[in-house]
Amino acid sequence: MIHLVNQRNMLPPYEAHLSSVRLGMGCFWGAERLFWQQEFVWVTAAGYAGGERPNPSYQQVCSSATGHAEIVQVVFDAKQVRLEQILKVFWENHDPTQGMRQGNDIGSQYRSVIYTDSDDERLIAEQSRLQYQLALDGFGRGKITTEIAHLGIWYPAEDYHQQYLHKNPQGYCGLRGTGVVCNA
Repeated sequence: MIHLVNQRNMLPPYEAHLSSVRLGMGCFWGAERLFWQQEFVWVTAAGYAGGERPNPSYQQVCSSATGHAEIVQVVFDAKQVRLEQILKVFWENHDPTQGMRQGNDIGSQYRSVIYTDSDDERLIAEQSRLQYQLALDGFGRGKITTEIAHLGIWYPAEDYHQQYLHKNPQGYCGLRGTGVVCNA
């Protein structure tokens, strides 16, 4: 699968200096665009993770029967950017306190998630959650509901979801941050 914006291969294997993380911020269309625009992000791909059914379809995920979240696989140059910086973009560009929704998008597939490739990365994610919770507390915001796990398995979404907002520039994007800065 070739990324339409940067012409790179979206699927592994990747070069040794590249790292990956899977992030769920609600609908994956806007989240994917947000990350493909970030400096030092090598490639992105929309997909599904955190559920029980292998190779789920969009319709199955939307039924809430699979347990999957809509995610973006973010592959980044670990020599140029730290995971903490990727997570700063994640925290600041959605509302991680909404549980099984983001704005008008309601359902378990829209939950906030961070799926890492190692226990060390999971610890980094957990520390960033604690830091962002402190920032949210300072503004009287709710508790973070973001699921964090060491989970490398993900399934690419169907072709029509990949780089959707590049193909459909006027398409729906529900990303809304809280306005609270993350001090990563």
